[in-house]
Amino acid sequence: MVARADFEHSDGADGAEVRFTGRLTLARLGDVPERLDALGPIATLDLSDLERIDTVGAWIVTRTVNEHGSKVVGASEEAQRLLEALASDKSEYRVHRDRRPAWARMLEQVGNASVAIWQELLGIVGFFGAMIVALGTQIRARRRLRWNAVVTRFQTVGVDALPIIGLMSFLIGIVIAQQGAVQLEQFGLEVFTINLVGRASIRELGLLMTAIMVAGRSGSAFAAQIGTMKLTEEIDAMRTIGVSPMEAIVLPRVAASTITMPLLGFYASLCAIVGGGAFVWIGLDIPPLTYIQRLREIIPMTDFYIMLIKAPVFGILIGVTGCYEGMQVRQNAEEVGQRTTSAVVAAIFLVIVLDAMFAVFFSSLGWN
Repeated sequence: MVARADFEHSDGADGAEVRFTGRLTLARLGDVPERLDALGPIATLDLSDLERIDTVGAWIVTRTVNEHGSKVVGASEEAQRLLEALASDKSEYRVHRDRRPAWARMLEQVGNASVAIWQELLGIVGFFGAMIVALGTQIRARRRLRWNAVVTRFQTVGVDALPIIGLMSFLIGIVIAQQGAVQLEQFGLEVFTINLVGRASIRELGLLMTAIMVAGRSGSAFAAQIGTMKLTEEIDAMRTIGVSPMEAIVLPRVAASTITMPLLGFYASLCAIVGGGAFVWIGLDIPPLTYIQRLREIIPMTDFYIMLIKAPVFGILIGVTGCYEGMQVRQNAEEVGQRTTSAVVAAIFLVIVLDAMFAVFFSSLGWN
């Protein structure tokens, strides 16, 4: 077994006499520095019984010599060489970093995270303002929006997302109907499962789940594509030839996500209603015709209007966040992955926060 660093000491006329044992190395150091500091004046440091010493051990001996004027005896050739190399080093170091209380470290982490989130939010708002300025410039100059690029993004954001969004919404409709029926069955009110599925799908869940899915698919794609263009200096080349990256890259992507979001949200709501209807038909023996008639009675047009108001806002938010994170890529390919992750997390977080704010706002208007 490898011996840990240790020492024995005795009192002398001019101070403590310390004799080291074991291995005075970083891996075997333990609490030796703290115990040395607690001895007070040290007159002699005996290294004759050391099995091994490294740079850290030599630095501890040198620091003690500088602090107390100690005399070193019994040093081997290796130890003497290390001590001579460190003799002129007067720097102040700590062997171990100061250990702060857990609550202080937690508060520091919370503070740093809050500052980072605030700076990220300010950056997104500033980027959105720059995009609006670019759009105004494009309109004043009477330059047409790059519709070819917008239509290409329709394919990525909208058409390619239909299968996964439809399947997800269909299954969510089944889950809502099943859970609602289990609870309402206790009161003999299974028929109100239709109310739960219809209103939840149209007003909230259909659009919210669609926004989360689009943020994960398209928001991340925007960030990765633009980040890669930054690394390959394509964006710098566009600026060199007089093409605005904001007009050529950002605006088409944001326009595509803004236009397709209401369509995808409505499609997802219909799929959720169909899924809920399938469960109601099979599990509760309520025929589809009754299901449809009940939906027409209980879903007000205000729910549809709310969805149409929220959907473009979510689309703009997802597009701007993804493009902003892509534009922040610097230096290396690793940052592309980090910014892509940040785009997804920030977009989903902001979508949920805005959805909660919309819910409170529309409730205050009496749109219940």
